Amino acid sequence: MNSKILYVEDEPFIAQIVSEGLTDSGYIVKTVADGKLVIKEFEQFRPDICVMDIMLPTVDGYSLTAEIRKIDVHVPIIFVSAKSLTEDVVRGFKTGGNDYLKKPFSMDELLVRIESLLSRFNSLSGFGTNEEDGIYEFANCRFDAAHQQLITPLSTYLLSYKEAALLELLLNRKNNVLERQEVLLKIWKDDTYYNTRSLDVFMAHLRKLLRDDPDVQIMSLRGVGYKLFC
Repeated sequence: MNSKILYVEDEPFIAQIVSEGLTDSGYIVKTVADGKLVIKEFEQFRPDICVMDIMLPTVDGYSLTAEIRKIDVHVPIIFVSAKSLTEDVVRGFKTGGNDYLKKPFSMDELLVRIESLLSRFNSLSGFGTNEEDGIYEFANCRFDAAHQQLITPLSTYLLSYKEAALLELLLNRKNNVLERQEVLLKIWKDDTYYNTRSLDVFMAHLRKLLRDDPDVQIMSLRGVGYKLFC
């Protein structure tokens, strides 16, 4: 059965090109241009994945994603946007996005990211997992890799795709060194300066969440990588 994509884009030319590319790749695509129509279309269409522009008429992509998360906490969402500042990317993940692709982008890159998220969400064996069902229990926490959900003693968090992949790598190497370059190549696909700074942001946020449990600690090893103690 072909996967269904809800594609939200208000620029007609881009919408046509991308929609045709997705359809030619075998996906069933529903394109929506106006933010105020997105939630209704989401509930009727029930997509397997959403590709969401941020700057839209009437309602922005951040707000729409927050509303979608009230309906479905698991459907993967990829932001596509010309907004490229770090704070824009971070806000995208915090509102419930799983990935963030900057405009202009190639169809090949979008397709790879879609396939990666669909594969991850359709399987209980998550990114690099060595647990049979993708469930990790450590210290006083529980992590569901497939659904990107972290439960700590104080709260439950829905992680972004990169946060979930990062935590899973740390857990697979718990009490051992996880090299920084390995993280960059496996999750970000290259170790450029921008991606290094992005990793720092994600690691800082992950540390903040794990502070809920005093028995969990992520140590930075300068110039080498990280070690998760639990």
